[in-house]
Amino acid sequence: MSAATGPESTGIDAARPPDRGAVAGGAPATVDRAACAALDRADPLAPLRDAFTLPAGVVYLDGNSLGPPVAGVRERMAAAIDGAWGTGLIRSWNTAGWIDAPLRLGDKIARLIGAPPGSVAVCDSTSVNVFKLVVAALRARPDRGLIVTEGGNFPTDLYMAQGALDVLPGPRAIRYARGDAVVDAIDADTALVMLTHVDYRSGRMHDMAAVTRAAHAAGALVLWDLAHSAGAVPVDLAGAGADLAVGCTYKYLNGGPGAPAFLYVAPSIQDALAPALSGWMGHAAPFAFDPRYTPAPGIRRHLVGTPPILALVALEAALEVWDRVDMAAVRAKSVDLTELFVALVDARCAGHGLALASPRDAAVRGSQVALAHPEAYAVMQALIARGVIGDFREPDVMRFGFAPLYVRHVDVWDAVEALRDVLATRAWDTPAYRTRAAVT
Repeated sequence: MSAATGPESTGIDAARPPDRGAVAGGAPATVDRAACAALDRADPLAPLRDAFTLPAGVVYLDGNSLGPPVAGVRERMAAAIDGAWGTGLIRSWNTAGWIDAPLRLGDKIARLIGAPPGSVAVCDSTSVNVFKLVVAALRARPDRGLIVTEGGNFPTDLYMAQGALDVLPGPRAIRYARGDAVVDAIDADTALVMLTHVDYRSGRMHDMAAVTRAAHAAGALVLWDLAHSAGAVPVDLAGAGADLAVGCTYKYLNGGPGAPAFLYVAPSIQDALAPALSGWMGHAAPFAFDPRYTPAPGIRRHLVGTPPILALVALEAALEVWDRVDMAAVRAKSVDLTELFVALVDARCAGHGLALASPRDAAVRGSQVALAHPEAYAVMQALIARGVIGDFREPDVMRFGFAPLYVRHVDVWDAVEALRDVLATRAWDTPAYRTRAAVT
């Protein structure tokens, strides 16, 4: 085998989600806005909406791409700038707990993803963390040369895996499989199975435990990308036996644009997994300034450079909201919201060229719903102009994310009504809405 940037196996359709079904009617006639408002009054998570700063007149269904700020984050950052930084200066690395922030915040995230304390670190970006763990995993399986992933996986994960092969010695390759055929693609040469738990376009959710068992049965490690899972669906990394995971904090965790990512390494392999990047913050004694690298024990060895403290201040404020949250309640509301959205689209938008590009079965769907339309980009721009914010993914997908901590049932009603009107009146059919922006 040789390093492969193209498919090793056939059957890849990276551009089109595999789950497609007609929008065909069927919501109960009793569902109206008043019924949705009643659901909101009975919602145990409803008070948490006040923990976020949301603009008036906007239905925000893009928290699966960028979450809104939490209330009070401005004041927290100002206090850090004026106090810990402005007054404490360099002393704050000790007195304000800056040096321990990556692991302290990692423990907060660990609770949300079924990981034990001391197994998660907040650091770098998702892309960098993917690279770090792919390289570390391949080095841990030197007699194997294959990465198994999906052809439709999020591109940065694929790019990082491709780049990892370029810097590692030996014959290696990437095998791309369809999501429902990943297990069948694992063989005795597989070093690493790398998957995104919830697909970024369709929202289709893998059975983490089943895939991990299959990989381990073949002697492979597994790396899970939790970008669309953390804070959206219950995750049990320890229960599933997962080896490695990464994720971002600016989507459902609301850490802010470009907020630091996180990585997970199972405690059982932490001290055996050599870090891919030997940075000084991952050294066993960083302030001994030893010219020779000795990795720190545990998860700390996967830190690299100086932590971005101001970004971590904002993230810590956001994570404090989750101290009051039960992930089972989050999942229950997520299912309610997405089921309501699908039912209302069926009933009120049939006949307008939409196709459901997400699984109908909520048990295998994350906290988002994707709709396909030949003019998806223009339709989404028309919706955004009306205050309903989702986003677009190539080639023809509109994504609607339902963050249970602040999205209401009435928001779902209002979004579908706006969508119905945009489609019925062809409001999307203008040059202004067809002109692509740099970020879609």
